[in-house]
Amino acid sequence: MNKKRKRKIIIFTVAAAVVLALDWWGFSMKPVYYTVSSGRISEPIRIVFISDLHNSFYGGHDQSGLWDAIEAAEPDMVLFGGDMIDSRAKGTKNALTLMRLAAEKYPCAYAAGNHEQRRKDKEDFYSAVDELGIPVLHGEYTDITVNGQKVRVHGIVNVGTFDGNGSQIGRCYEAISPDAYNILLAHEPQELRDITFESANHGGKSFDLVLSGHAHGGQWRLPYVLEQGLYAPDQGIFPEFTTGQRTDGGTTQIVSRGLARNLNMITVPRIFNRPELSIIDIE
Repeated sequence: MNKKRKRKIIIFTVAAAVVLALDWWGFSMKPVYYTVSSGRISEPIRIVFISDLHNSFYGGHDQSGLWDAIEAAEPDMVLFGGDMIDSRAKGTKNALTLMRLAAEKYPCAYAAGNHEQRRKDKEDFYSAVDELGIPVLHGEYTDITVNGQKVRVHGIVNVGTFDGNGSQIGRCYEAISPDAYNILLAHEPQELRDITFESANHGGKSFDLVLSGHAHGGQWRLPYVLEQGLYAPDQGIFPEFTTGQRTDGGTTQIVSRGLARNLNMITVPRIFNRPELSIIDIE
């Protein structure tokens, strides 16, 4: 073998190894832990938050890989934050399998994202989720009691969504309970300022916690350089906030990188951006 051919083989092998390593990184789920402090809570509450599944599966179509991670976290509730299914594919089975497993063991709640809203069969999916016993929160709320403490979970599709009963965010604000810890499922993270701006129109009420996804962690991330990633829907290049925890006034927001895997997002593979199972402790 001549030197030129040998050099080509070495370059190809190294390049293939790098691609495979990045691909594995994009497929490998990571539990990510957050802690939120609140004077409304006397006993700790643990939430597993699942966002942007896009009908992906882990550990087989029985979702055993993802379910094992959820059970290992020992949550008090499981909340689903939108884009559980994908607008470019017809499937819903993987999402519903996971949601069924969760509903059989834990209190749950769900609010849709933009991908569900694009689907022609979205109402069928919402009905299937409702039949599992999971409240579909589009301007509504559900109360969950943990250790004698009331948690009120509200949900919207987005701030600008109006339906036959008016503004979804307006109804959620009106339903904020002073006697509960109030959580808002709001899929799109860039809307936090719009959400908190609405507080002034509702007597200064505020949500304690907003849970979002949608941004997929900025898709391509570089540690210490592009911590928020390269691109996110509705935020564009060099997005402001795609992952992590921040506060605005009295409201804390947590943004999950989501659980979409490369096979479902093949046009924009994840780089240094592992799928995230969000585990949130309220203390």
